[in-house]
Amino acid sequence: MTSPRWHRLIPVVFITYSLAYLDRANFAFGVAGGMGKDLNISPATSALLSSLFFLGYFFFQIPGAHYAVKKSAKKLVFWSLILWGACATATGIITNVTGLIIIRFTLGIVESAVMPAMLIFLSRWYTKKERSRANAFLILGNPVTILWMSILSGYLLDAFGWRWMFILEGVPAIAWAFVWWYIAEDHPENAKWLPDEEKQFLKTELQKEQQGIAPVKNYMAMFKSKTVILLSLQYFMWSIGVYGFVMWLPSIIKSAPSLDIVATGWFSSVPYVFAVIGMLAASYFSDKISRRKEFVWPLLLAGALAFYGSYLAGADNFWLSFVLLVIAGMMMYAPYGPFFAIIPEVLPQNVAGVAMAMINSFGALGSFAGAYIVGRLNESTGGFGASYIFMAAALLLSSILTLIAVKVKRV
Repeated sequence: MTSPRWHRLIPVVFITYSLAYLDRANFAFGVAGGMGKDLNISPATSALLSSLFFLGYFFFQIPGAHYAVKKSAKKLVFWSLILWGACATATGIITNVTGLIIIRFTLGIVESAVMPAMLIFLSRWYTKKERSRANAFLILGNPVTILWMSILSGYLLDAFGWRWMFILEGVPAIAWAFVWWYIAEDHPENAKWLPDEEKQFLKTELQKEQQGIAPVKNYMAMFKSKTVILLSLQYFMWSIGVYGFVMWLPSIIKSAPSLDIVATGWFSSVPYVFAVIGMLAASYFSDKISRRKEFVWPLLLAGALAFYGSYLAGADNFWLSFVLLVIAGMMMYAPYGPFFAIIPEVLPQNVAGVAMAMINSFGALGSFAGAYIVGRLNESTGGFGASYIFMAAALLLSSILTLIAVKVKRV
């Protein structure tokens, strides 16, 4: 019999993170759909705006995780939902680039706590044998949202323009905050709907997981951990590839002959269909055989090869290049569940949450680099070939760092 944890918590976690992704990723569609022209945004400024979000996201990860560990992940996510919904809606109202700069940076700040808070939340509710799948359902909010958002945003832009697209896609986060507050609980023992025997089972299993992990005195010791440092560098490189891809895919596809904004939306959604399949498969088999590393580095390597293959195909072979980009997208997304299951399994509970925040903050920095550098490469070269090589190299390094990091002994 399936535990009520799965059908009660996973949908609310999935939708919450989906809304976070909706309000950060629709910016690329706004630019492609008229915002850039209306606000006189140059290609260089567009690259900066695409990446500014991640600077705010980078600086506030660890404080947010610390609050989630010491106080309440539930409260943190509730207020984050309201604030990022307000910022996203305000994007449709601003009239100049200065306002847009402030909003993009602020949006990064208020969304920064969501990922580590959610990972901390799930680590309290799911055991080692379940965690990769639970993490995957959380992060599925990324590709699934971009999938339907790509299609919906294309239609909204065509029917109402970019301002109403941002307003209509920002309001749901504010409303959803109250659903989250009603359903979520920080700890299993606080949940009235969970049977007492399952509460005891979770408590026992989570305590057993920690028995084989050497204690860490404080956060400073965790910051010196070779595993944490290497995984931070790994996630930095990985995120360069992911967000270079996410933020610029609509522009890459729109460059094809005879594609309007609605068609661009449909084609932009295709890689995320396969990304969902890859994530579910990788997380399922990772939990089934209790292996993590083997479901991370080979897939990132395959993503690097697909990017390089897309570069070799060239602009004259758009459809071959597009198929390879679909493969690259699938391979970049598939390892997320196993990857974030590694950290609670190698670090003690008192520092694992902040370690996840540190690793995720380096991912935010990589996202900034990916969004900005890919944009500048596209501008300076007048094409996308250099970007493909850049993202391929980043994923290759990420794959290598995974092999090295997981070999390091625990803290």
